[in-house]
Amino acid sequence: MGQPQVSIILPTYNESQNILRILHSIEKSIPDAISAQTIVVDDNSPDGTGRIVEEYLRNMIGTVGYTVEIIHRRAKTSLGSAILHGIQHARGDTIIVMDSDFSHPPNIIPKLIEALRTRCDIVVASRYIRGGKIDGWPVKRKIISRFGTIIAKNVLNIKAADPMSGFFAFRKNLLEGIIFDGLGFKILMEILVKVQGARIVEIPYTFQDRERGDSKLNGNVIKEYCKSIWRLYRYGGAEPSRSVRFISKAARFYTVGTSGFLINYVISLLLTQQIPEFWYLHANILGIASAMSSNYILNKIWTFQDRDFSPRRILTQFAKFVGFSSLGAAVQLGIVFSLVEGGWSYPASLSIGVLTAALGNYMLNKKLTFKEKLWG
Repeated sequence: MGQPQVSIILPTYNESQNILRILHSIEKSIPDAISAQTIVVDDNSPDGTGRIVEEYLRNMIGTVGYTVEIIHRRAKTSLGSAILHGIQHARGDTIIVMDSDFSHPPNIIPKLIEALRTRCDIVVASRYIRGGKIDGWPVKRKIISRFGTIIAKNVLNIKAADPMSGFFAFRKNLLEGIIFDGLGFKILMEILVKVQGARIVEIPYTFQDRERGDSKLNGNVIKEYCKSIWRLYRYGGAEPSRSVRFISKAARFYTVGTSGFLINYVISLLLTQQIPEFWYLHANILGIASAMSSNYILNKIWTFQDRDFSPRRILTQFAKFVGFSSLGAAVQLGIVFSLVEGGWSYPASLSIGVLTAALGNYMLNKKLTFKEKLWG
């Protein structure tokens, strides 16, 4: 057979109950005019998945324009590395990646091929666009998936609705010159971050939870996901999203606030201990003034990176900063008093008061003191 047009990568681990059915189903789903190869990448499955595929190949009745191959790996590493291993051996110009447990229906393959041929460079089979859905997952699993998707989209600034999909296709030449670590939870996220300028299309499909075999979702998978998000964020291939910039500056703002608390405490304590005649309230006032001044300077330079040090601007900003900080303290006191008098416990009331005042303090200073957009 000549060069295949499409290579289907099928990573497997303990899929003995599904592998033969999925291979037959894939073969039936390949359009008649398309030559294709399916590459099974087996991570030394203890249940004999690799041996079953070998037996299948020995008895396989040849189909014109279609072949099945298997890659035996010595040990189970990561899903991403298995997929990359398969891509390295792929001969087709079009790569399709899918699971072997029927959660990714093979009858979607023709739609992937057609979309890639006519409209885009990457096509994602999506659970999260109109017409897509998930069947068979408990509510907890759906929440975890949605939450993970929201994090990936916002932290990595990815536009695709389902960047964690394991069912997708792309032109193989897109990966030229791109170095992939292959350690990630989902290789699609890495492609979407590192391949710049690609045209992306999503098509809906129904994700059906596996009927046979065990789910691969566990604590290690979640740990891998977190590592992937962190590595890809640090990669720098994507501009940080507005939510990431907002949270990043908020973290710096509250770090400065913590340093201000320490300054306030140390100065107040030192004045009363080193100067016995110094009244504790005067010491506390000086501690507060020192903390506010320190907080303003650090937030100006570090948090908001404002480089305008003209006297007028500094005086105006400092006055606003002190005013909003004082307003935040008043709001906190008002909330705590109202909730406690209304029957709430003091710890709960204090928590709500502190959080409300802290968020308001940050947003007011961001918008009105340092003249930044609120979200971003």
